[in-house]
Formats: sequence, structure tokens, C-alpha cells
Amino acid sequence: MNKILKLFFISLIALNAACVFAADLQQVKSEGLVGEQLNGYLGVVNSGATAEVRALVADVNAKRKAQYEAIAAKNGTSIETIELLAGKKAIEKTEAGNYVQSATGWSKK
Repeated sequence: MNKILKLFFISLIALNAACVFAADLQQVKSEGLVGEQLNGYLGVVNSGATAEVRALVADVNAKRKAQYEAIAAKNGTSIETIELLAGKKAIEKTEAGNYVQSATGWSKK
């Protein structure tokens, strides 16, 4: 299996593990407050998001970053490579009606 494909599957596993705390995350996604970004992290879509929502995003992103760093180190690649692969997969897996980032900004999937 080529190295990029292997990294892709590893990032999938990490992304799924990062979503264990999905109950609150799914709720704020469905409310249109946050969405998946191209860089593999969550972003705040609605500028009126509460401090609690922003804290959830920060927590999720910190956990994702730790996983991405571990995967990158284990596979001898850059964290940026892992982030982009994870971002692509997260956007693909995002449910219809939730927000995703594109090169032109936020849109509903």
C-alpha cells in the first residue's frame, strides 16, 4: 500500500477516535454554529457562538492536533499532510445540512 494511502487510513482512524465526544459536537454542528475546515480542524461558523461553543471547538481541535502530531511522527511525515488528509475526510463525512469550509468560505453541504 503506498505511503499516502496508508496515512489516509491512519488519519481516518484518528478522526473517528476524535469524535467520541460527538453528542455535543453533533448538536452544535446541526445548529450551524461550527463546521469542518479544510485544515482538519473545526471552525466557528456563526460569530454569535457562545463561549461554551468556542471552548468545545478549542477542546476538539487540541485533541485532533495531538492525534495528528502523533500520526505524523509515527509515519515520518509533516503534520500539515495529516491535517489536510483529515480535513478532506471530515468534509466528506459531514452530514448534509451541516457547514463545511471551501476555498471560498463556509457553505452548507
